[in-house]
Amino acid sequence: MQKLFNPFSDFKFENTTCFLTGQVLNSRDESIHVFPLWVMRAFDLEDKPLKMLDETITSYKKLQLPCATAVASQLDELESRIETAAKQGYEAMRQLDQLSLFQWVGKILYGVIFNEIQAGIRQAFLAGESLNFSQALVHKFQNLHAMLQSVTTSMEFEHKNPFTILVVPVDNAADTFSYRDEINTLVFSFRMNDFALIATLQGNGVHEVYHEEVLKKIEGKVLHPIQFEELCARYFYSAYLFNRLPEYTFMEVSGNFYVEPMPLNDWTLKPIFDQWQSKTYGQVLENFWKPWGYTLFEIIKDPEKPMTFMTDENGEFLADIDLPRE
Repeated sequence: MQKLFNPFSDFKFENTTCFLTGQVLNSRDESIHVFPLWVMRAFDLEDKPLKMLDETITSYKKLQLPCATAVASQLDELESRIETAAKQGYEAMRQLDQLSLFQWVGKILYGVIFNEIQAGIRQAFLAGESLNFSQALVHKFQNLHAMLQSVTTSMEFEHKNPFTILVVPVDNAADTFSYRDEINTLVFSFRMNDFALIATLQGNGVHEVYHEEVLKKIEGKVLHPIQFEELCARYFYSAYLFNRLPEYTFMEVSGNFYVEPMPLNDWTLKPIFDQWQSKTYGQVLENFWKPWGYTLFEIIKDPEKPMTFMTDENGEFLADIDLPRE
């Protein structure tokens, strides 16, 4: 019987074994960049500073993953497809399948997680302490890593995908590059060319239901960047309000893995999302709207109706926005 590799069982995150399969590597040169090389080169990111959770500063190009040559070539093939579509723009990105987009986003997000864990292990060792890690986070990261093995293993997601990657058209300024992730809630956004995407990696599609009203309003519309950032703020905040720890069963049958999400409704009968608080949402939105300088005070002047660029006073999509794109 085939088994999925689980580095979280003994917390071994060494550079001597492949991050995805666990196989022992022949040399330390067997590694890949966390952030795609084409992205780093296109936006001159290689030496740009990146702050880790422990406050240390690294650079985009220094974030790497130990990776067996055979796995690297499979990821290269995936990367090549994403790069081609991203450079063509929205229509090409929209036509990519959800699994490919998940694998691409998941590898970046897991790569950040892997490097954060390595930094945490080093820090704990230097302090002479054991690594203190939230079991809920381990559970999420373990599921993400297991699903990411769909790159190298035959895997089918039954009934519904755990992940949703929303691709929307955006009227971006030339040379736009915007990337955000939140590893605690497994949400990710990326904006370039004439498109942007938001990925929720373990919500089983509930965020799309939660934001159904606004998603209907923007359907078929090209967004101004401030509108996309508002949509991002809503997603990042709802990921924070999401109060379930999704469970998945992984069943192996004749070399195929079948992944099934367990129902999110539980015996507590609590709503799936905690209560939306305008002030907290306003703080999130203020952060996403930094390029345009709106303050929390302006955003929640009317706490019942926080500021929005999605719709006008009649609730219709706001098509004309007289603001710079960045």
